[in-house]
Amino acid sequence: MIVMPAVRHAAAGAAVLLLVLPVPTASASSVAEPTPPVRSFVDPARLDRSGTQVEALRGAPGLPSVSALSWVVADATTGEVLAARDAHRPLPPASTLKTLFALTALPRHDGGERHTVKDEELTGIGEGSSLVGVKEGYTYKVSDLWNGVFLSSGNDAVHVLAAMNGGWESMTRQMQEKARALGARDTHVVSPDGYDAPGQVSSAYDLAVFGRAGLQDPQFTRYCSTRYADFPAGSWSYGIANTNRLLTGADGVARYPGLIGIKNGYTSGAGNTLVVGARRGARTLVVSVMNPQGGGGFAVYEEARELLDWGFEAAGRVRPVGSLKPAKAVRKEAAGTVHAAARQVDRAGPEVAPAAAPAGPARPVGAVGGAPRREAAPSGRTAGLPLALVGAALGAALSLWLWRRFGARGN
Repeated sequence: MIVMPAVRHAAAGAAVLLLVLPVPTASASSVAEPTPPVRSFVDPARLDRSGTQVEALRGAPGLPSVSALSWVVADATTGEVLAARDAHRPLPPASTLKTLFALTALPRHDGGERHTVKDEELTGIGEGSSLVGVKEGYTYKVSDLWNGVFLSSGNDAVHVLAAMNGGWESMTRQMQEKARALGARDTHVVSPDGYDAPGQVSSAYDLAVFGRAGLQDPQFTRYCSTRYADFPAGSWSYGIANTNRLLTGADGVARYPGLIGIKNGYTSGAGNTLVVGARRGARTLVVSVMNPQGGGGFAVYEEARELLDWGFEAAGRVRPVGSLKPAKAVRKEAAGTVHAAARQVDRAGPEVAPAAAPAGPARPVGAVGGAPRREAAPSGRTAGLPLALVGAALGAALSLWLWRRFGARGN
């Protein structure tokens, strides 16, 4: 028999119990019951380390060589981070911060609502800002303003929408609260449109968090994946194009198959920044890239392309090195995994194996003059207990211990 630890969670903490589990005897007539897969959890401090973090399995493709100061590749469905470089490094986000702005303000007004712009709503726009062309006294649908935000990265549209949601300072506070609620601890909001401001930073990790959250919202997804739209100008309108070249294929940048969006940005302080989502088959990835150091102004798109290609090819061939989910949610999942493993052990049978029957005379298998003797198939609930369950209980216990030992990044 094997003595393995399993964890039972209690309000006061986690206690480690020793369970004595019988080892099932292999037999041609015994069929092990299937065991649901148990998710593994990684050291939450892994992404705090500098440099590239990846845990490749056999057959995993090599990571591309990219020049960005910071980047993240993650599964948008599970939140698992497949690989990253300096994921929590604080850097200016430029207009990729508009993803957080949208997550905060988008649910507040229906897209068909109309708003007449006041002069004071267009004050304070930073010099050199990207604009969609919002004019004082003109009436716009909220959906028009959001097209101006996502396609043209219009800081004028951001200012108007912020005014509709409590004003610039209130919007700053709301965005900060939203970031914390999502588990994004690196982001400090000073200017909701992403314009360079002292102390304003985010990280590749946080941008991936915002991108993943946006992809779970149909409205957000619809706006960020729109390539072209008409923007009203009184009695007429003009066309606007999404400035995300991977989405439109503009300026010689080839479109990426399956690209959903999400948002690009540029300022002199931030350099080029980008957060994108792409779908291939049943898998959706989110990739964030901050400030490539080589390759010119469009390098951010090509480096994101390489990381997306790697992420799709690496599916099932790497272990996650982190999670985009809030720390509390991950800790709760870890505890749930431990509880599930313990329940499976409980259902599997008694904790102490029954005493073995006395052995009879030895008889060589396949001896001449008789058929090979087959061992009797084990009976009872413990017979079908798979060895994988033992490892699952141990892995779950170890995972929870790591979370309690190293803690989490706040929240």
